Amino acid sequence: MTEATGVFERYPGSAVDEAVGPDGTLHEGYAPVAPALEELGGVGLASVVGEMGRERRARGVVFGTFVDGELQELPFPMDPLPRVVTGTDWAHLSRGVEQRTRALNAFLADAYRPVGRRRGDTRDTRPEAVQAGVVPEWLVTRSPGYRAAAASLAVPGQQRVTVAGLDLLHGRDGWVVLEDNLRVPSGLGYAIVNRDSSRTALPQLFDGMSLPEPHEAVAVLHAALADAAPPACTGTPQVALLTDGPVNTAWFEHRLLAEAMGVPIATPDTLWATPAGGVAVEVDGERVPVDVLYRRFDEDELAAHLNPTGTPLDVLLGEAVRAGRLALANVPGNGVADDKATYCHVPAMIRFYLGEEPVLDTVPTWVLADPGDHAAVRDRLHELVVKPVDGYGGQGVVFGPTCSAAELAALAAEVAATPHRFVAQEPVDFSTVPTLVEGVVVPRRADLRVFAVAGSTTRVVPAPLTRVALEEGSLLVNSSRGGGSKDTWLLP
Repeated sequence: MTEATGVFERYPGSAVDEAVGPDGTLHEGYAPVAPALEELGGVGLASVVGEMGRERRARGVVFGTFVDGELQELPFPMDPLPRVVTGTDWAHLSRGVEQRTRALNAFLADAYRPVGRRRGDTRDTRPEAVQAGVVPEWLVTRSPGYRAAAASLAVPGQQRVTVAGLDLLHGRDGWVVLEDNLRVPSGLGYAIVNRDSSRTALPQLFDGMSLPEPHEAVAVLHAALADAAPPACTGTPQVALLTDGPVNTAWFEHRLLAEAMGVPIATPDTLWATPAGGVAVEVDGERVPVDVLYRRFDEDELAAHLNPTGTPLDVLLGEAVRAGRLALANVPGNGVADDKATYCHVPAMIRFYLGEEPVLDTVPTWVLADPGDHAAVRDRLHELVVKPVDGYGGQGVVFGPTCSAAELAALAAEVAATPHRFVAQEPVDFSTVPTLVEGVVVPRRADLRVFAVAGSTTRVVPAPLTRVALEEGSLLVNSSRGGGSKDTWLLP
């Protein structure tokens, strides 16, 4: 470690800061970054912010958010200072995320296998994990994310999770998993474009650096999608990206990934049934048969969309999958595995399905559907983070320590009335990273979304997304809640 100087000279280091320790020393990982930032100084960094903003506006780097029921596109904020992840940390995270993804895929296969058994089968039809006492039966059958009809929506041998996005925090005792996103995880495209913006605005930072390129994720993603191809596919699989179009909050990312992979975009109004029982996407007036659809909008909305002949999308796609002519990635029904109530059982799943000890820690969690768990935390809501079981994107999360007395009373009443809708977690004192705010480098909280793809093998892609809270003291890193993002450096 070396003493922090230049832009870090007055930076308030701490025990949880990733760049500067409480004694004012600069952590080794940030040594390559500091000299270039010092050379730029405050004025230079301010010009970088302007240059980065212009570059991102020119490329249309935006995200969508609903305001009063209307979708608005906003610039996707990016801080110019990179977040540095050491080689040791990245190797640890990669092992842990791959392990967790394999276990969750095994759980999904187990959870949906019994539904497909013939009527009259006298064997115990409960999932093997339920029979073994690894998870309670209600966790599967009563989960808001469980879809019995989804049992027939995976082709033989297909991983139900092709793309996973796991959110991690760096706490005082190391990395912990905060949540699993297994339905339609977003952010991979933003991780890619953030590197482009950083390299354009701060080329001097990259002098002499040898870093994995987030663009490498594109080929890995495409290969995993191709691996999901159905039995009827005998040649090179044709992949398309399925989106509901400009009404989607991640429409920018959908276009970016489709273009990067060289695959067509499929919207409901461009999908047709083929005579062989599959589907085709209309591209420039020509109907192109599709083997794999990379699904990028909520499964609950499939039924609301019609193709040009008036067939609901869930019917069209379901028939093609059951005919062995189409694969959906991710497969619908994965909400049962990224349900907040399922989260605390994943370590046990890893031991049961894989015969391994968990690599990554989890946050202490109470499932309030369990009377014992509810009783244990009933009087501690002011100390805990309360989350809806089926929430995602930060929706409905309540930080007890920041609530007023009236807010806590309302929360306690809601939890008491419907405890099965919530989990409670211990707050994590997670790390801060250097962030440029109004021309000054200051610490701000950040998480890390790490993506894994599962095809013939399960592997992490070298394109994690750092999300950062831009307001002082804030714990909210979601872009829809005022957060921003960073380029993430993976050191050798």
